[in-house]
This record gives sequence, C-alpha cells and structure tokens, in this order.
Amino acid sequence: MTNQILSGIRILELGQLIAGPFAAKTLADFGAEVIKVETPGDGDPLRKWRMLHNGTSVWWQAQSRNKQSVCIDLRTEEGRQLARTLALSADVLIENFRPGTMEKWGMGWDELHRANPRLIMLRVSGYGQDGPKRDEPGFAAIAEAMGGLRYITGEPGRAPVRAGVSLGDTLAGLHGALGIMLALYQRDAKGGAGQMIDVALYESVFNMTESLLPEYSAFGAIREPAGGALPGIAPSNAYRCKGGDYVLVAGNGDSIFKRLMVLIGRADLADDPGLARNDGRAGRADELDAAIEAWTRSVSIEAALAGLMAADVPSGRIYSAKDIADDPHYRARGVIEKVRSADGLEVDVPGVMPKLSGNPGAIRQRAPVLGEHTEQVLSNAGLSAAQIAALRAKGVVA
Repeated sequence: MTNQILSGIRILELGQLIAGPFAAKTLADFGAEVIKVETPGDGDPLRKWRMLHNGTSVWWQAQSRNKQSVCIDLRTEEGRQLARTLALSADVLIENFRPGTMEKWGMGWDELHRANPRLIMLRVSGYGQDGPKRDEPGFAAIAEAMGGLRYITGEPGRAPVRAGVSLGDTLAGLHGALGIMLALYQRDAKGGAGQMIDVALYESVFNMTESLLPEYSAFGAIREPAGGALPGIAPSNAYRCKGGDYVLVAGNGDSIFKRLMVLIGRADLADDPGLARNDGRAGRADELDAAIEAWTRSVSIEAALAGLMAADVPSGRIYSAKDIADDPHYRARGVIEKVRSADGLEVDVPGVMPKLSGNPGAIRQRAPVLGEHTEQVLSNAGLSAAQIAALRAKGVVA
C-alpha cells in the first residue's frame, strides 16, 4: 500500500519482549519500516514465549508482523558500531533496556542526538530514566502493582489478582507510540529537531487509573477492590444467570437505569427520586445489584441478553478466546486477520487498529524468521558482501 501515513519513516528497534516491540508493531502497521535487531542464535526471547509451533511462539506472528529481522550481537564493539550506523539513517530508535545500558554501549541519547539531530529516541523502562528507582529491574507485573492497578483488582478480602495479559507492557507501548507520533509531528510539521521520549511502565499504568488519586487527594479515600463492580458508578456489574453464566450489565445512565428497572419488574426503583442520578444510586449499589441479580438468576443468559437488548440496556457476555474467534462482529469489522507464518501455519491475529478512513493500516508481511533480513539491511547501509561475510564469520552478525 502506498498511501500509508508512516511510509518513509524508518524505525530501528533494539528492544525485546513486549513494550518497545509493541510500540514498533503499532507504527509498522501504518507503514513505518521497522528494522528489528535481534541477538544471533536465540533472537528475541518472545520467540519462545507461551505456545510454540515448530519452535516459534504463535504470539510472534502478531507482535512482529511488518518487521525485518537483523541479527547483530550488541555485546561486541563491532556489533554496536553496526547499530550506530543504522541509527544514523533512522528516524526513530526504540529501546527498552535497563537505564544506562545504551550509555554503556556508547549509544546514549546525547551521543546519538549529536550524530543524528533528527533522530527520535523512545526509551521504555520500568521506572524511567531518572529517579531513585531508575536502576531497579522492572517488569509489567511490578509496574501494574506500583501504578495502582493491582491493588483495586479482585474480590474484596482476597489476594489481589492481575489481568491475564501484560497490561503494563502494552500500555507503555501505546504511550511510546503516541510519544513518537507527537515527536514526529514536532520535527516534521513544525521544523523541530529529534527528541527523547521517556516512558516508564508504572507511569503508563498510573495514567489509566482515572479518579484513583484525585479522590485520595481530596477526601483521603483509598479505593478498594470491588470484584466486578465499579465503585461510585451504579449499577454496573457482572450478574449470575440461571445455568451459571454471567451477564454484564451497565445500567448506570439515568434513562438506562429506568428502563432496566422496568425490565426486571422493579418500577418502584425506577420511580424512586433518590435513584434518579448516579450519586444516589452509588450509595445504594448493593441494593440495586441484589435486585438485578434476583432477575438474572431467574432467566438464562440468552433470555437475559434478549431482554436487555430489547430494553436498550448495554449488556454482554464474558468472552473467551473461542467467543472472540466465533463472533461475526469481529469478522465484519476486520478486527481479526489471518497471517501465514514462514513455515506455512495460518494464524488468526488482532487486525490493525485504530481504523483510519483515508489511510488505513495493513499487515503487509509476515513476521520474520531470525536474521532473515540481515544481509539486505546491512547492504542497504553500505556494507559490501565481503564485509558482511567477515562479520558473519566472527559471529557479530547472523
């Protein structure tokens, strides 16, 4: 596709696993050329995470589509010099090593900015490039806890739980992609120079915690875990149906609430002036949840959903992976796309999001095998075939 917004933007990805590579994947979907540097031999550890097919994670097919794989050993001086050479022609460099690593390699922000003033550098780490926790190792699970999310997730009185995915990493990746787009706009539309973007995993989580801090600051209120409910917004919860399935109901809009109460046979609650607005309902959330579940337990989830839809009340079932794969709405929207791996496996992956009307993104190429583009990329960078062969013989590239 020639009309993709980021066509002509070159990204050098030095990160691994999730956060930095997720940012690069997001931009690659909209046309950016992404050169992913991997360690010879094993490559990005994500290649071996979770369920494997012929030795490679099927997750890899989603995370690394639209990327080129170049094997360079950054532990060697020659390898680092190659990476610096690639950085000189890049628009963006993405790294998610522990702070100080790039400086130790002679590739810190100051050095690279002097060599390539147009370069934009995204740095993703657990705690940021400064501060007292800068040098501590940081993973998504720890960031989700420090960012406030883990404390409020789960059932009251039970151990806090985490979401079944690495939210801290992907949220950081999205913040990183946003930062890159802002920096590109400043550079290319406003005539500015390149700049460094400092994204911390815990801050990316913290940024999504809505009223958590303002309520503590104003009232000393510490939000506690509330299971499937959303404290202060009512009624909104998961309710058990006849047969054991749960239906999600979001009846917290003023007019929606009235329709919901009529549906469940509680006109008395619909007409109660004390429940006309959310602040009144929030104080009686337990009463409202009990009334709704008395109705849901008397009907199957199919009957509950049919009634809620007829009453125009936002509702839904809890989706498993199978439910997602089978849902016609996902397919109609193109939110699920099929890719074919290098060894021929067809895999469903999340499609390109967000959707743009004039310049939509696209999955242009499958995820690369390890080192698939080493020779091509280094040749484009000016190395001769003999130079590449010599570096390969030393194990610097593969």
